Amino acid sequence: MAFDTESFDILLSTVQRFVRERLVPAENHLEEHDEVPPELVDAMKDMGLFGLTVPEEFGGIGLSVSQEVQVNFELGRTAPAFRSVFGTNIGIGSQGILMDGTPDQKADYLPRVASGELVMSFALTEPDAGSDAASLKTKADLDGDHYVLNGTKRFITNAPRAGAFTLMARTGGPGASGISAFIVPADLSGIKLGKKDKKMGQRGTMTCDVILENVRVPAANIIGGVPGQGFKTR
Repeated sequence: MAFDTESFDILLSTVQRFVRERLVPAENHLEEHDEVPPELVDAMKDMGLFGLTVPEEFGGIGLSVSQEVQVNFELGRTAPAFRSVFGTNIGIGSQGILMDGTPDQKADYLPRVASGELVMSFALTEPDAGSDAASLKTKADLDGDHYVLNGTKRFITNAPRAGAFTLMARTGGPGASGISAFIVPADLSGIKLGKKDKKMGQRGTMTCDVILENVRVPAANIIGGVPGQGFKTR
């Protein structure tokens, strides 16, 4: 359901003013320090930007696609790193849960995504497979009521600030049918982060490797609860 017209006009005006008065003046800081100031991140949370596309039933604003495009157009008037702070979170970071998650997964994760309490990253890309989900090599081996994950993910946006990952791993044979999508809390034992990537552009965005060494993830954390649906979920 789209936000009603009057409320959306107020939100859009607020975003325009925020871009003009807070984000554009912070571009020099972004370029010099390669970071988005924490006070701006807090302001984004207070404005509800972390819940733009999360349905209202889960604490978000619930914008339509058309409304989201208009908001993103305004955010495009400044450095892309600012939108990156929350864009991955409400986009590929959590959309798999919204589209395919079980009722319990939605109720557990989406309200925290919408509030900004939980930042989620999308962990698909790998050193050898790129972003070809059907060719990824990260393995998830079933061990009782857990899966044991091993592999490396590369160029993972917001990984240094993530509280959880929507992560693709191979639970079955070769090809797309062997891929499952997991919700992987970032504080699990065996998860290591590589050095933050130094990029030619997009200063202030955070990307790095995510290395998994015998990471035990509950089987209940497969998005939708059914193995082998990760290629569709992505």
